[in-house]
Amino acid sequence: SCSCTLLRCSACCTSWVHWEMPCLVTVWAEHGKALIPLTLSGRALCVLAYLVVFHILFVLFVWTYWKSVFTLPIQPGKKFHMSYADQERYENEERPEVQRQILAEIARKLPVYTRTGNGGIRFCDRCQLIKPDRCHHCSVCAMCVLKMDHHCPWVNNCIGFSNYKFFLLFLAYSLLYCLYIAATVFKYFIKYWTGELTNGRSKFHILFLLFVAIMFFVSLMFLFGYHCWLVSRNRSTLEAFSAPVFQNGPDKNGFNLGFVKNLQQVFGEEKKLWLLPIASSQGDGHFFPMRTLSEARNPLLTNEEQWEEDGIDEEPQGKELVKLVVLTYSGQ
Repeated sequence: SCSCTLLRCSACCTSWVHWEMPCLVTVWAEHGKALIPLTLSGRALCVLAYLVVFHILFVLFVWTYWKSVFTLPIQPGKKFHMSYADQERYENEERPEVQRQILAEIARKLPVYTRTGNGGIRFCDRCQLIKPDRCHHCSVCAMCVLKMDHHCPWVNNCIGFSNYKFFLLFLAYSLLYCLYIAATVFKYFIKYWTGELTNGRSKFHILFLLFVAIMFFVSLMFLFGYHCWLVSRNRSTLEAFSAPVFQNGPDKNGFNLGFVKNLQQVFGEEKKLWLLPIASSQGDGHFFPMRTLSEARNPLLTNEEQWEEDGIDEEPQGKELVKLVVLTYSGQ
């Protein structure tokens, strides 16, 4: 038990170190960039324009990072959780095929269309719930997360339906922030290198700031490019590694609706909100439109089919009544 406690403490400390490191680097970058206007003495308009653009990017960067960190992942709703009676019935049953039938019976009225690898209903033993489509259990957060993408140690949070848009904007503004710093610092890096500037107080900050900005820019460029590709295909990171399984088998493009609709799934239909860290994603995270219309049927259709089946049972009675009327009429 002591070893488990130590492991949990070390994991917690590591996650907070990951979270605090970008904060410290950002604060230091703000301090280092504040020294550059000292070299622009006599150019008030240049200094003003430089500071305005820099702080716009800085505010957007901090805002999106804050939203990515403190927007909690969403768990499935109550209707996906097993009732106490169903839990007892499921746990007391030892035959796997009967357990699968119990899960199928519970999921019949739910908008669930993806399956496990063997065709069964996706069920979480730890959370005791039927998993909605694209929902996965996060071992770090110890809960099921709607449209889970991955658990990010750099924001110390699980990236899913509730904050995926914020995470994408965080990557985008981080990329622009690093690019702007590198582009504006490079000129003074050359001047220090050639000896044109001799301000020793800011020399170290300029050199190190350029190195950090380029290093983060390169790493973020690949990460942001990868997530742009995922959004264009309407996939999550988990789905890119393991294709979702539908009733007709695995299909990596099962949720691909086309480029524009894929963007709207994440950013919404209001284009004026696309670049702001404000929740605008379509849906509630429990159901997602699918490429194959037959698999994206509304759950109400199941009830309609049930009603039709009930109507079939009554149909012979109707026919017998008509037949009786015809015979009576012909007899007269």
